[in-house]
Amino acid sequence: MLQRLLEMSFSLSQINCVERAEIRINFATCHLSSYTPYNCDDLLVSALPQMSFQGPPSSPGATLSALPSSIEDRYQQKCHYPINTLTHYGFRCPDRFWRLDSDKYHWLQTDLRDRVEITAIAMQGCYSSSDWVISYLLLFSDTGRVWKQYRQEDSIWFAQSPFCGEHNRIICRTQPCLKAQRLCQKRAGEILNMFLKSEGSGCSPLSGSEEPLSAVYHGDVVLNCSFTLSGGQKDLCLKWLKERDGQIETVLSYCGGRVQKNEASAIYRDRAYLYPDELIWGSAPLWLHGIEISDQGKYTCYVEDRKCGDSEQMTVTVEVEETHQEDFLCKLGLEKYLTRKLALSTVLEIGTENITDKPIKSLSQLPWCFLKSLMMVNVTARSTKCCVAETKTDTTLQDLDSYLQLLSSNDAQDSNTHAINPLDLITALFLCSDSFLQQEIMLKMSMCQFAVPLLLPDCNTNQCTLMLWAMRDIVKKFRPRSLVDSKGFIEESIIRTAMPMISFVRLGDCSLSKSQILNKLLSNPQQYHDFFTHCDMKCGDVPKQISNGLVEIGWYLPCGKTNLDIFPEPVAVANLRGDISSFQAQFSILGLISSAVFIFFDSITESECKFLTSVKNIKAQVFLVVNSQSKTFQNVTPLKNLASKLKLNGDHILLKNKQINDADFVTKLQLTMNDIMKNSPQKMTIEGMSDVVHELGIPVDEACTACQNAKKRAEEITSQINDVVQYKEDQLPLQGNLWKELAKIEKEECRLRRAGDQSIEKYKTKLQKEKQKLRQQQISCNISESMQCFIAAISNESKEERTYFLKWMRMNLDVTARKKLSGLRDEYKEKCCKFSENKEIIADLDRQISNSSLGLEHFMREMGQLYEAACSLPVKEESRQQFQHLPSLGADLLLDGFPLELVDGDASNIPVRWVTDVLTELHRKVQHKSRVLVVTVLGVQSTGKSTLLNTMFGVQFAVSSGRCTRGAFMLLIKVKQDLKKEIKCDFILVIDTEGLKSPELAQLEDSYEHDNELATLVVGLSDTTIINIAMENSTEMKDILQIVVHAFLRMKEVGKKPKCHFVHQNVGDVSAHDKNARDRKMLLEQLNEMTQAAARMEKKDIDRKFTDIMEYDPEKNNLYIPGLWHGNPPMAPVNTGYSETVYEFKKSLIEDLKSCNDQKPPAQITEFLTWVESLWKAVKYENFIFSFRNSLVAEAYSNLCVAFNKWEWSFQKHMYNWLAKAETRISNTNNQHTNLDEFLRRLKAEASTELTLQEEKTLDKLTKYYENKDGHVNLVESYRTVFEKSIKSLRIDIENSLTNKCTAAIGLQKGMKKVRDINGKHKAILEERVLKLLGECRLSNRPLSDEQLKGEFEKMWKETVSALDFKGIDKRDIVLDVYIQLRKQLKRHGAAVKMVLNETSDLTKYGVTQFDITEKHFDREWYRTLTDCLYKTHHKEDANMMSQSLIAECRKFVTDKKGSKTDYHETYTRELLEMIDVKLKDIEKTKTNAQFEVDLKLHICGFAASEFQQMHMNFVKINNPKKHLEKSKPQYCSDFIDLYHEKDQCQKKAEEFTERCLEPAVREYVVKTLGIDIADEMLTGKHSVKYSTRSFFQYSILKQLLDEKNFENYVAYIINYEDFVKKWISECIVEQFSKDNALSDLEVKRLKSITKKIQEAIEKEKKVETHGIKTISMFIKNICSILNNDVVISTDELGLKLIPDKASTEEFIGHLQYYVEQMMNSLSAKFSQELNIEEKLISLPFNPQDELFKRVFGCGKLCPFCKVPCEAGGKAHSKHHASVHRPQGLGRYRIVTNNKLVENVCTSDVFSERRFRNADTEGKFHPYKDYHKFYPDWNIAPDTSIEASDYWKYVLTTFNEDFAEEYSAEPANVPEEWKNITYKQAMKSLNELFNVSS
Repeated sequence: MLQRLLEMSFSLSQINCVERAEIRINFATCHLSSYTPYNCDDLLVSALPQMSFQGPPSSPGATLSALPSSIEDRYQQKCHYPINTLTHYGFRCPDRFWRLDSDKYHWLQTDLRDRVEITAIAMQGCYSSSDWVISYLLLFSDTGRVWKQYRQEDSIWFAQSPFCGEHNRIICRTQPCLKAQRLCQKRAGEILNMFLKSEGSGCSPLSGSEEPLSAVYHGDVVLNCSFTLSGGQKDLCLKWLKERDGQIETVLSYCGGRVQKNEASAIYRDRAYLYPDELIWGSAPLWLHGIEISDQGKYTCYVEDRKCGDSEQMTVTVEVEETHQEDFLCKLGLEKYLTRKLALSTVLEIGTENITDKPIKSLSQLPWCFLKSLMMVNVTARSTKCCVAETKTDTTLQDLDSYLQLLSSNDAQDSNTHAINPLDLITALFLCSDSFLQQEIMLKMSMCQFAVPLLLPDCNTNQCTLMLWAMRDIVKKFRPRSLVDSKGFIEESIIRTAMPMISFVRLGDCSLSKSQILNKLLSNPQQYHDFFTHCDMKCGDVPKQISNGLVEIGWYLPCGKTNLDIFPEPVAVANLRGDISSFQAQFSILGLISSAVFIFFDSITESECKFLTSVKNIKAQVFLVVNSQSKTFQNVTPLKNLASKLKLNGDHILLKNKQINDADFVTKLQLTMNDIMKNSPQKMTIEGMSDVVHELGIPVDEACTACQNAKKRAEEITSQINDVVQYKEDQLPLQGNLWKELAKIEKEECRLRRAGDQSIEKYKTKLQKEKQKLRQQQISCNISESMQCFIAAISNESKEERTYFLKWMRMNLDVTARKKLSGLRDEYKEKCCKFSENKEIIADLDRQISNSSLGLEHFMREMGQLYEAACSLPVKEESRQQFQHLPSLGADLLLDGFPLELVDGDASNIPVRWVTDVLTELHRKVQHKSRVLVVTVLGVQSTGKSTLLNTMFGVQFAVSSGRCTRGAFMLLIKVKQDLKKEIKCDFILVIDTEGLKSPELAQLEDSYEHDNELATLVVGLSDTTIINIAMENSTEMKDILQIVVHAFLRMKEVGKKPKCHFVHQNVGDVSAHDKNARDRKMLLEQLNEMTQAAARMEKKDIDRKFTDIMEYDPEKNNLYIPGLWHGNPPMAPVNTGYSETVYEFKKSLIEDLKSCNDQKPPAQITEFLTWVESLWKAVKYENFIFSFRNSLVAEAYSNLCVAFNKWEWSFQKHMYNWLAKAETRISNTNNQHTNLDEFLRRLKAEASTELTLQEEKTLDKLTKYYENKDGHVNLVESYRTVFEKSIKSLRIDIENSLTNKCTAAIGLQKGMKKVRDINGKHKAILEERVLKLLGECRLSNRPLSDEQLKGEFEKMWKETVSALDFKGIDKRDIVLDVYIQLRKQLKRHGAAVKMVLNETSDLTKYGVTQFDITEKHFDREWYRTLTDCLYKTHHKEDANMMSQSLIAECRKFVTDKKGSKTDYHETYTRELLEMIDVKLKDIEKTKTNAQFEVDLKLHICGFAASEFQQMHMNFVKINNPKKHLEKSKPQYCSDFIDLYHEKDQCQKKAEEFTERCLEPAVREYVVKTLGIDIADEMLTGKHSVKYSTRSFFQYSILKQLLDEKNFENYVAYIINYEDFVKKWISECIVEQFSKDNALSDLEVKRLKSITKKIQEAIEKEKKVETHGIKTISMFIKNICSILNNDVVISTDELGLKLIPDKASTEEFIGHLQYYVEQMMNSLSAKFSQELNIEEKLISLPFNPQDELFKRVFGCGKLCPFCKVPCEAGGKAHSKHHASVHRPQGLGRYRIVTNNKLVENVCTSDVFSERRFRNADTEGKFHPYKDYHKFYPDWNIAPDTSIEASDYWKYVLTTFNEDFAEEYSAEPANVPEEWKNITYKQAMKSLNELFNVSS
């Protein structure tokens, strides 16, 4: 038998029965599987744990606390389900039964779905409580209409049992067993907890409700599904699904014994709950909380039993019932926000609707348009109206008749169907908003001087709520009569300000507009304002639907001017909407809290009179306001009766008749109110009202648990604040003097102003120690109690409670600050009356006022310092781990809409680590979707910058009294999806800054510097900068603009060109824009002048305009904004013109942000961080431009260099290949009848065309690279011209090289022509003689043997050769040619040089011995000025080193030319002299003279002339015609014998053609191209990264040096950098191509390429052969012609004329194809066996190591101080720079006085106060800061961090003694700390300096 157990607990006593509608659910039978053992006589239910008495869990073991707070608040502690509804188990009780006195018994009805057998009923009490149902009647029914009482033994069964404390239950057995479908228990008790035990048989595998379930909108519903469970819960897989918007969504998923929350749709994730404990009984009830209209529909329960593999599904239908309020909200599209409240963050998101002005076409747009206007503080927000009705009316008004017909019809009334009363709209928004949006709406309404909700009605519950929390943010300033003389004022939160309240209500109908009267009452005659909505306002006459019962409140606050103030003291005015007879609760409250109540009515009925007299506990004075002009007013008798009953005199009755107009009536009211205020002592704060309403059972909005918990936490902190300054010292110690001292040290590390004459490195080490000491002091400060509480509070997982806490903190701190500042200001004012006597006191008060600011930013700042201090500890330190979660908290707050301090205004510093980690954590939290565009504002203090941002974006930057922004704060605004597509960013980051020219900072020496730093930073970070200028002609505008212009100029230099807007505040004239056209022109002129002045100061090109450095249009980028207030505060609303103008500006600003994508795509927050770090580091230096060093810029520059190097190599490679083909074509001209001069001209033209094409392609690549916005190309825009020049320079260099080489090749060809002609003539004669001898031998009568034939051939050969003329190439005097060119080149010099040349008798005598530099080689006058021998020695050494390097380079050039085995050409000498001239430009800096140039050139030309002469003689010898002919003798003899014997020539000639012609040509081809292929592999292969940029090449070398730790290598690298690099490259090539046959692979690849071409040529001619080519000779000539552009094939030794014409061409082709294949295989094998790579490299005509060297060596310039090589990309760069500099002692710098190597690094010295002297300064001391005077082409970026140069510090420390010995100096005085630097630290430093990820 199947058994069932139902368990459910109910608590009836504490149910808040405010729900009207019913949820009707029929609960299906639940079954236990048959194997479950159960004894019917056992206890029905075991002892239940406490969790059984708590709400439905969302997961096993969860309790009520796991549910949303809204549910917890709703059902509270013991109350789990609203018992007045039919619950998910079928339980039901009558609606609001406990309020009906006539109902004797409480009853509970249970629908068991099926007719079952019930064996027992158990009643469960509250856990550990005496609340019990001890007896009840039991009724049963099958239909639910007819009920029977259960009887035992013919008597009524009245169950009664004693309390069983052991098990907390009562069990009553039903004997006999009861069979029924429905049960009903009746009992007038408090607690009814019931368990049912029943027996039944069989049901469907899956069952549930067949009838639709009815759910109330905003209520809850429980859907049930019953099933049979064969296994355990872990075998069960259950899903509730729903079709929504055409898609199936998962409502809830349970699998593997737990709820799979992540599988649920986000819509249901926090609203759907399961009862896991019920699953064991075969029941899966789904509780759906917060029903919405979209929840209506069919739900499918899918159950799978994995144990048996069965699955079933069933469907339950839910119907949602709407109330009148829900219906109204649905019209507005707000229905979903009634449960899931509309959040402030959602409203603040920026979308296209925020910047468009489309007409409102539907009611659902109304709330959003209202909020949009209200957030912009637009007073017209209440006039928002749907224009559908207007459009309809406009289209129907075609003529007068139709118009009149419309008026006479009901259509005019129907037009209101699309209109909403503003009060209904406001009420709806308050009902649907969360507490924080309500607070913001209330604040904005208050700024607009709108009356705000005091008591908010809810139609669903017929209750109202006191909006205390919502009003807490409203702070007002006013001046009561008592403070007029002292000019003081009161600034206080409106809810804390005690004042009388006067209420205005209506009884019945009233034709007199109460709201209009109030508006006139509160308005000055000159300044009328609609505080309260009235019927004559737009849509004010639309019938109210949900706002009746609303109590609004407004305030009158005096300004202290008698002629303007209506009331001398503040007064609150309340206005109840609707008839008081319908809203008795609201009327009762107003009667208790008001000083007076004015009741408006037209006439009084008996019932109304009875109502008024029956109202009790009204403490307020009652005034009756009667409109006697109304039609319903008949006589005064009822009024007299009422006055009598209420005991009112005539003063309390105000009659409005025809004799009294509105003005007089309002005056009378004002006088009456003044009397009330004078005579009534009752004053109450809104905060105090909460106690009154609480006693009446009216809820207060801040009574929720989250708010109260947060309030308690906040008060724990703020209650301790007595003295703000002392509190900050005690509770926030880390941000005090310690942090300020740290900030000073950080700046001093950059500026090194106080270093004096001490060692810079030691001074930096000292500063580092001081920093560590200060950090240690911070660490030693225990975290204060307040900070512990603060961190604990913001660590709360509940976002709601966390936000409440921060709001409470801010409000409490503001209250504290206001109190403190108020007292200090009063005292300050008092003391200033006697200034001379109280100077010291006043100064102290001044400091106290400055230091009395205390806000959330101070607590966040302390949290940041806690984190930064902890980060200075070792990673695994427990104290550090304790604070690792803090950045996550900061990120959460930033995402929640709270500002984060970017620049600490007190310390003028950025906590870089804290800001970095917070934003990095934010980047992670948003799943890397963190693209931002940055908007910043700059301007003078207190000119409304923060107000401008708050108005524009609806945010809350601090603007309260005494809270001027200090430093800079950033705030994130989320971008909606629709706008995100246009501006391509996820957030807009708004930065609010401290006012420039702050009076508080004006007294400081560095105030201008402070402003400069701040302006530079925020401008550098921004995409758009707003320059806020108060009034049209500000006296301080020029100073501000100077600061801003400097900032913009600096950004231009580092690749940023932000947009700029000038906002002129307080300019309200409509003609301002036109009238100020001239002013704008003058402003632009001023800006241009300032730009030029700034450029001069920054040492930049002064020919610049303001528009060159930023995007600025004088017409579009100047905005004139009227004043903020319309009238005199405090009663003045925000000026509509201000709001509208700011809105227009906002739209313009968003358009600007859209166009930012044209420059670059928006940056991720991590990139923004990089800018923050690098910009801040840069602004800390005195000279920004030369100090700016940004990893993003470095990366962008590196990427550009990598790309350029690829383009450059592509260009060069293409032209190298073209040159190789050109040289081949030139070499093949010996087979053609070509005019060589004409051919050279054509080649030059071809080269020029090809170069132009490649140049244009490369320039196009550069253009496209910059057009592609990826890779931050905008940051390297300034380098664009440099690389364009480099491309053009490259073209010129290649063109010169091609011209020289082609000219030389043509010249060689001309020289060879005579030789070839002679050789050709000789061969022709010999071939004729051979053929003649062949004929003679064949005519002989006897056959001749081979020996005889050889004899005949020998005889013929001698006779023929003896008769030939063997005159070969004429010998030339190459030495003379070199000498002549040298004379021509030096003719520009004077007589002294000519004399030296004339005395040169034999050039070959020069260059034999070592070239030595003597004093005669230097400028005499200059040399005499060097009194220090050390400088003379150094100069000689430098000049000698450069000379020897040049000589070595020239020797290599000459050796390479000589090794080419060609003849000398005059271009060789020309190239050599040009090479010398280039190098001499560098050597000239050592003050060498003309004598030096002559001697050096004679030396180089001397050995060059000797080598070139030898080269020529070798060429003449090799090309001797007789020797050339003798080489052919064996071939002729062999051919002669073969012809005689008539042997087949096909195979032999094919073999000879392959071996003697093709194979040498192929070898030459491979050798010629191998060098290019090696270079290409090195530059594009897997190891190409080493050579991708000069910087990375440096990194590769330095890394290898560090790994090897070889001192000799370091010396070679430093002293002879060029030779070292060449050797290093050669070793790298050898190493790379020694592995895995890498070199032979390249050779084979080329071999296969050319072999394929040969085979294709053979195939091509094979096809042509069939068309008439019959001889082998012709076939060979055609093959050579086809391959003319690829290889040089010489057939001179083949003897083509001796090949018989009758030889088979077809056989020859077959043999040739075979031998070509054999040749390829043979050469492939040879290439693989040739392992001597060094020899191959030397023999290559194209030297790859030289090519690589030229690419990575760059310009070869060395740092003038430390001798580190330049790494700048492109050949045409004008500034040299290096990534890493080194201690100057490594560059042989030493201290003159003690000969010790200098340990300072030049990157530190150039920004210190130190001086240097050397030969360039003529031995005079010069400031390092001004090094540009002597070295203008060097840019040495400062890097003062201790770790920056750890690499070279490690090297110097390690080899200090060795370097001293090598340089003949004393070891450097290295700081002790350097000795602690490890290998890992050195490597880390290297990686960071070159921006390489380790």
